[in-house]
Amino acid sequence: MNNKTHCDTRIGGTCADIIVGVSHFIENRHLLQNGDKVIVALSGGADSVALLHILISLKEKYDLTIFAAHFHHGIRGTEADRDAAFVRDLCKRLDIDLYFEKADVPAIAVQTGESVELCGRRLRYRFLEKAASDLGGAKIATAHHNGDNAETVLWNLTRGAGIDGLSGIPAKRDNIIRPLLCCSRAVIETYCKEAALEYVTDSTNLSDDYTRNKLRHQVLPVLKELNPGAEENISRTAALMRDADDYLNKISLVELKKAKTDFGYSCKKLLELDRAVLQYSVKNLLEQEEAPVDYCHIALIIDAMRTGGAVELGRGYTAVCAQGTLRFKENDGSENGDVQIPLSEYLKKHGTLIRVRGGRLDFSADDIPYMTEEGAKINNLLLKHCIPCAIITPDTVLRHRRAGDTFTDARRGVTKTLKKLMNELKIPREIRDDYLVIAQGSTVLWLQDYGTSAQAAVDLTRDGDIILLMGDRHA
Repeated sequence: MNNKTHCDTRIGGTCADIIVGVSHFIENRHLLQNGDKVIVALSGGADSVALLHILISLKEKYDLTIFAAHFHHGIRGTEADRDAAFVRDLCKRLDIDLYFEKADVPAIAVQTGESVELCGRRLRYRFLEKAASDLGGAKIATAHHNGDNAETVLWNLTRGAGIDGLSGIPAKRDNIIRPLLCCSRAVIETYCKEAALEYVTDSTNLSDDYTRNKLRHQVLPVLKELNPGAEENISRTAALMRDADDYLNKISLVELKKAKTDFGYSCKKLLELDRAVLQYSVKNLLEQEEAPVDYCHIALIIDAMRTGGAVELGRGYTAVCAQGTLRFKENDGSENGDVQIPLSEYLKKHGTLIRVRGGRLDFSADDIPYMTEEGAKINNLLLKHCIPCAIITPDTVLRHRRAGDTFTDARRGVTKTLKKLMNELKIPREIRDDYLVIAQGSTVLWLQDYGTSAQAAVDLTRDGDIILLMGDRHA
């Protein structure tokens, strides 16, 4: 295990010692590369002022271009205006370009139904990401320290978080870096004092009105009485949890590839995994589908994998376990029913016109992926999805399946119901209504993903035009 991922040696001493410690942390975690543009999220508090000053001290070492960004939440009235004025003055004195934005977070939170905390955080990061994008891909540096990390771990613990939640605040996520995670709040205050740095204090940090403040002012002090190194130890444990989280994520992604099927994931193969890997596999599937991730949902999905059934996940998502296959369905609030889709429009989008002349197909080889032996033979998979234009009449429609539909196998000449064919193909019942067919009455000429029936089979001995049909079920 890479020891560099664990809590670094306690940083302290002079300003020079602290800068060296932060520099080692940056290099161990690969937070910066030479020539980076960095935007410091500058609130004006001790943490962000120290971060800005330390990065300026490291500017030449890493050839950095440094900017600052301040988000005015519109919450604390004249105090917030004071902070904004302080930040502007500080950046002017340090010759740092400042990005600034103001929003009425309380009013927006009422409109969106979010808490003021969550709304403020979302808008702040949106502002920071936009500033980074405007600079052509800058990194965003936030001033989280190991006290913040400890608070995050404790809060997630009270919520029943898994390993990922107990791994705390990552030192790096995408383009966001946190160079001060190796420092305690006391070290930061020492740095500000020795470097004679002025900063402002947010009055809300002194109250117990917010969840984090209660942890900061009521819980952590008690833990420090029991063990003065509580914050550092919690951060060390969080680093161990992050190692475990990374490993389980990596293993679960490998196992998901093994369990992949045509229509989802094999319940049998997934249920053979160790429970921890199984839970991570389901969690990763939820994240891939951008569905809500919740421990209770993960447990319900695993139960459904054993017994069959469906789990409503919220936000329009459903996990379905049927016929030994797990899949996720996003509900759009509508039913396909007996909807007919204009055939001409579909053919324009998903069809390729091919001319049959003297037993040969007239097309460019670059257009068709199934050519073999320089065009002497046509792969059966190609012809299987071709339909003669001559059989298309005003009665030929593109639609979803209906009761009573029949399909005649071109190879064996056997006619069966479309339902029976789908059973044989092991197409999950819950997605059969998504499939498109081209039909005349109840006779199916073409089934999406499967191909044409005997009635629509191409005869290369007859000149004429045919259409190669390609498309997915979500067309």
